[in-house]
Amino acid sequence: MVKENINIRPHLLWEFNLDSFDFERSKAIVIERVIERGDMKDWKEMIRYYGKDKILAVAKSSKSLSLRDKNFTEIYIHSEFNVS
Repeated sequence: MVKENINIRPHLLWEFNLDSFDFERSKAIVIERVIERGDMKDWKEMIRYYGKDKILAVAKSSKSLSLRDKNFTEIYIHSEFNVS
C-alpha cells in the first residue's frame, strides 16, 4: 500500500524535488519544518499524516528545534485547540 503525500505548502520544503521526495523516510525534516514555519493548515495535515506519537517523538529527539518549539509542540498536541 502506497501512502499518499502529505499536503503541506511546498515552500516549506523548497530545496527538495517533491515529485520524488520520500515523506516517510524524511519525516524528521517535514515535521521540523512544519513546527518551525507551518501555519495551522500545515499543522493539521502533519498530524493527520504522521500522527501525534510520531510528531512528539521527532520533536523530542530533534537537535535542530528550539526548546520553545519542542514545548509548544507538546502543549499544542495535547490541547483542546488540536481537534483532529
